[in-house]
Amino acid sequence: MTELASDAGEERLRRWRLVLGGDEADGTGCALSGRDAAMDGALSALYGRDGGRRPGRDRSAGLGASAPSVARWLGDIRTYFPSSVVQVMQRDAIDRLGLSALLLEPEMLEAVEADVHLVGTLLSLNKAMPETTKETARAVVRKVVEDLEKKLATRTRATLTGALDRSARISRPRHHDIDWNRTIAANLKHYLPEYRTVVPERLIGYGRASQSVKKEVVLCIDQSGSMAASVVYASVFGAVLASMRSIATRLVVFDTAVVDLTDQLDDPVDVLFGTQLGGGTDINRALAYCQSQITRPADTVVVLISDLYEGGIRDEMLKRVAAMKASGVQFVALLALSDEGAPAYDREHAAALAALGAPAFACTPDLFPEVMAAAIEKRPLPIPDAG
Repeated sequence: MTELASDAGEERLRRWRLVLGGDEADGTGCALSGRDAAMDGALSALYGRDGGRRPGRDRSAGLGASAPSVARWLGDIRTYFPSSVVQVMQRDAIDRLGLSALLLEPEMLEAVEADVHLVGTLLSLNKAMPETTKETARAVVRKVVEDLEKKLATRTRATLTGALDRSARISRPRHHDIDWNRTIAANLKHYLPEYRTVVPERLIGYGRASQSVKKEVVLCIDQSGSMAASVVYASVFGAVLASMRSIATRLVVFDTAVVDLTDQLDDPVDVLFGTQLGGGTDINRALAYCQSQITRPADTVVVLISDLYEGGIRDEMLKRVAAMKASGVQFVALLALSDEGAPAYDREHAAALAALGAPAFACTPDLFPEVMAAAIEKRPLPIPDAG
């Protein structure tokens, strides 16, 4: 028993030693060797003082700006840490040590662990990317996009197909289109005890949503730099929606200009490379364009994905939202479409939209199908708890 307690104590010291980094003040008195020392070196290169340069220590010289040393470090962290941790460390390396420029080299792109955040970084570097790197960058982006589609497509299609069927209920259905559960519930007051049956006076049925376009969806996406992950997810969802014959999908991206990328929706990679992350924001201009494309307002859902920092005309933006809602458009305002929670956003504009009956909230990719289903069925949106 004493030996087990001793082993547990040593393991705790080892873990604290890795967390604290091994300066003289760490107080553990624990020395590292072998794999632990290598892990400590990889951590120190990124999180140590001055980029890993520690007085009196020869364990790590930091990452610096050397492509070979970064390539070795990328290999090390993939050896010692799980994929989820690798992605966090890569993101921190790009943010803390200014390694974005190194992602313009094909050798670097081949070494990194691809994820949504890396795609966002590549898109922000798109205009500066040399031709020799673009092919590799597209391959990295395509891998992430295909993985996301596999994860999100099936559930999204199933959820929205159900919503389309329910939203298309008709009052005089053919026999095989009758929704018996809802018909019986609506006619319970006509129950005849002597016959032990319900005599329905009103039939409720499903329409045939799959035979024609039943709903139109406009995705209006802010491509300012803070919305990078949202742009990636929205492009993937746009491609999934566009693959459903019952939904006519339009995808619009904007900064101070507006670009309609609907004709590229069959390939979300093309959509992503058609965006230009960064720059100003003119939500009013973007909504004006979207409004001009609406032909069936009662059957249209407009999804604005933006942090709501408006560089255009604020009052006009709000008037457009009010006009669209008054015409029958279902308007959804998402502060983010990602797993990162709400970004910094304009709270005054968010409150103004809420006053118009269009509350703005951050939405995870897992929740997005439910949000769209609620909008299609014209029922309250499943807004997550802000807490």
